[in-house]
Amino acid sequence: MSKDSITKQKVNFKVFRFNADEDYLPYYENYTMDVTSEEVVLDILNRIKWDHDGSFSYRRSCRHGICGACAIKVNGRSTLACKESMSTMVEYFGNDLTIEPLNTKRAVKDMIIDKADFWEKHAAVTPYLVADVDECPSCENLVSPHDAEELDEADLCIQCGACHYACPVVEINSDFFGPAAFAAAYRFEADIRDNDGERLSNVNEEKQGVWDCVKCFECAEVCPKDINPIAKITKLHQMAFKKGVAKNNVATRHAVGFLHSIKKHGVLDEGGLVLYSEGPSIVKHIPVALQMYRKGKIIMPWNMPKSDNLDEIQKLVKSSSTVKF
Repeated sequence: MSKDSITKQKVNFKVFRFNADEDYLPYYENYTMDVTSEEVVLDILNRIKWDHDGSFSYRRSCRHGICGACAIKVNGRSTLACKESMSTMVEYFGNDLTIEPLNTKRAVKDMIIDKADFWEKHAAVTPYLVADVDECPSCENLVSPHDAEELDEADLCIQCGACHYACPVVEINSDFFGPAAFAAAYRFEADIRDNDGERLSNVNEEKQGVWDCVKCFECAEVCPKDINPIAKITKLHQMAFKKGVAKNNVATRHAVGFLHSIKKHGVLDEGGLVLYSEGPSIVKHIPVALQMYRKGKIIMPWNMPKSDNLDEIQKLVKSSSTVKF
């Protein structure tokens, strides 16, 4: 970037501060700085520490988007401080920026958090290759380019935790493994050398497993390595059906019912989907269902319309289906 193309503007920073050893509650400090277009968020953290308050604490290491140490949140959006340019942040959010740790409830010192929950959930999915190999093999265990592509770049994860702490399910469900753990689980489930017999069943359990994902795509949005954890979660869904480990519960019936509805009508029968998913438990929804029916929100089965392009939709469903439910 030439000197002539470098721009400068004033930006107001509201910075989260907390020291677990000294503070009862967190607080925020305000800084106003001239920021250039060549700076990244990490430069701002450095300037706060070097020019304003030497006690300000944060993690950093590689400065090249490889180690994941400097993951924080800017205006509620998870990001790697060393990768995100200030010009992009100002373009997104304007000149008033709030800098916080990935999870304020787990803050230890300013931007530094206790990531014990992240590592515990990561370890719970057996994030390593399980295989019977000779202690002294006579040759390499080769993996073809095609089989390597099946990993879908899941092995590029740097465990920064950005997706984990951006996930709304992790926020409200302490049992949920989280997108980073699922990406790790997929990476080894997709490896043809792996023969672990429990990992896939483990990530298909209710509350902790992939079926509690709400498909908000927040993990894909914030991943600094563009791994797209939601795609790995979808593939774990498919693996569960293909390998016969998907359990008969509301979540799996919802997936099956969704497909059946589209195949039958070409459009989603929302009332029928709830009935298919819930089964006998549907009785608990009767009061709400009656209100919806009176307001015309529920279409009775005999009045359910079919798409004019049903044949084409059925062909698309058939051609895109990778597993049989």
